[in-house]
Amino acid sequence: MSTEPIFGGIKQKEGSENSLEIETLANFAVDEHNKKENALLEFHRVVNTKEQVVAGTMYYITLEATDGDKKKVYEAKVWVKPWLNFKEVQEFKYVGDADAPAEGSSS
Repeated sequence: MSTEPIFGGIKQKEGSENSLEIETLANFAVDEHNKKENALLEFHRVVNTKEQVVAGTMYYITLEATDGDKKKVYEAKVWVKPWLNFKEVQEFKYVGDADAPAEGSSS
C-alpha cells in the first residue's frame, strides 16, 4: 500500500502568519523580486498562506511589503523541494494597497 501524498489540492496553512519558515520564504520572494525588477520593496509581514503538494510544496503567500512610504499587498508563489535544497519564486504580483492609511494622510 502506497503512502504517497495526493497531489493537486490547495489548502489553507493555519498559523502561517507566525511561522518562521513562511516568513523566511516571504522574505526570499521579496528579495528575488527586488533583484529581478531592480526594485526596493521591504518585507513587512505575512498576511495569509496556502500550500499545495506538488513535486515538493508550492506556497501561495500573501504578504505586505513597503514600497517607499506605501504598504502594498503582494502574492508570491514559491516552489520548495527541501531534499534538493531548491526554492524558486514562480510568481510575484501586486494585488493592492494595504488597508492601513499611510501616515500623515487625511482621510
